[in-house]
Amino acid sequence: MQDQHLYEYAVIRVVPRVEREEFLNAGVMLYCKKQKFLQMRYTLDETRLRALCPVIDISELAAYFCAIEKICNGGRQGGPIGMLDLASRFRWLTATRSTIVQTSRTHGGLCTDAAATLQRLYEQLVLL
Repeated sequence: MQDQHLYEYAVIRVVPRVEREEFLNAGVMLYCKKQKFLQMRYTLDETRLRALCPVIDISELAAYFCAIEKICNGGRQGGPIGMLDLASRFRWLTATRSTIVQTSRTHGGLCTDAAATLQRLYEQLVLL
């Protein structure tokens, strides 16, 4: 039997008008300490986003998601936050914000393969 590893994940949401508290799940990020894993998957579905907010700037939104991805990947391309350890980057990314891109509360679970778990969560929480 393979070892089960604790993981944490958060859903990444687009909240075009914060005062309305309406959102669209656009991505998921997953952190697993034992597997030294921090990655995200996302889709910016322009049709669905425009149904929620017709004037949303898709290119600006894409830049935000690209920045999140760079921070997940770590290194200099992620700026000062990208230089932090995995846990610190995940905590920074999932901190409560009142902006157009927000994350859900973190949730946990056990997995044997963090990448496969991320893909499953992405399909369940974003694509469906």
